[in-house]
Amino acid sequence: MKGWMGKVRTLLLLSVLPLILSGCGKENLTAFLPKGYGAQVSLDLIVISLIVMIVVFIVVMIIYTMVLVRYRQKKGQENFIPKQTEGNKALEIIWTVIPIILLVIIAVPTVAATFNLADESDKDDSLNVNVTANQYWWHFNYQGEEIQTSQDLYIPTGEKIYLNMISSDVLHSFWVPSIAGKMDTNPENENTMYIEAYEEGVYWGKCAELCGPSHSLMDFKIVAVSPDEFDQWVEDMQNVDPEAEPETASAQEGQELFENSCISCHAIGSSPTALAPNLTNFGDRTAIAGVIDYNKENLVEWILDPEKLKEGNKMSSAPYLVNDELNEEEANQIADYLLQLKPSEITPESANNNE
Repeated sequence: MKGWMGKVRTLLLLSVLPLILSGCGKENLTAFLPKGYGAQVSLDLIVISLIVMIVVFIVVMIIYTMVLVRYRQKKGQENFIPKQTEGNKALEIIWTVIPIILLVIIAVPTVAATFNLADESDKDDSLNVNVTANQYWWHFNYQGEEIQTSQDLYIPTGEKIYLNMISSDVLHSFWVPSIAGKMDTNPENENTMYIEAYEEGVYWGKCAELCGPSHSLMDFKIVAVSPDEFDQWVEDMQNVDPEAEPETASAQEGQELFENSCISCHAIGSSPTALAPNLTNFGDRTAIAGVIDYNKENLVEWILDPEKLKEGNKMSSAPYLVNDELNEEEANQIADYLLQLKPSEITPESANNNE
């Protein structure tokens, strides 16, 4: 009896645990609170599938319970073989047709949604962004705007934004659960999808394809702002002066160090050929390297030893870090320079405040 009760408690615990865990997570990183068209379509398909599965489960459990109760062996009853049902055409037709109907219920809206989300009829009249996936960061090049950003993708709400995606190295997968579904990025060919955000806010994105030791750290943000604010952000980014002199002496020293070393890979302003993340609006970001808490201390640590914080990243093999390692004072000066790169008042913080 004691062992039986232990099994019951274990079963109850395992049953309650999924309900508890279902409450975990973040509002801007879940497909169950859609804030965009693609996410809404995905949720609708999830709901349809869940309804079908729940109905099937309930029907099966009802039949299972009826059989257990009605056909259990009675006390004193002799053993016998029940009447077999093979060859019963009516039953065989029923349990063949019903799964087909259930499959059609799921398949038809799934196929329709797949073709709908792959529609490119509005592409020429919409904003296009070329997305390049790298180990372990994302680069965004706005077609026709001479704007490049990395890690943070700014978009206007209520408009279709077409993303033309490719990888510079291995397979990656672009996924922003709150506003869109997934799309693989391949080195050989370009894949296209569109996203559309209903509300202003900052939505978290993930790489959904195992791509190396820091795959779980390959995060990015989509900053959705109003169309007017987006136009202002575009104008601000286009007017950035890469040679503008910082206000503080430390930042000025950092700018000189940056131009003598970091600029060989990074860029300030429009530079689609840069080998590393574009840092034009680095001062407006909310995370360092996509996942690290945004503050000067962490930035200095990242500059001095990026491998410690994000294993396998290519910055660890940058020439100036290998041949002429920066000291802590120089790293602090570069950090002061990067933190003051704030070309626009349209930031992730302002997008969150407008939610």
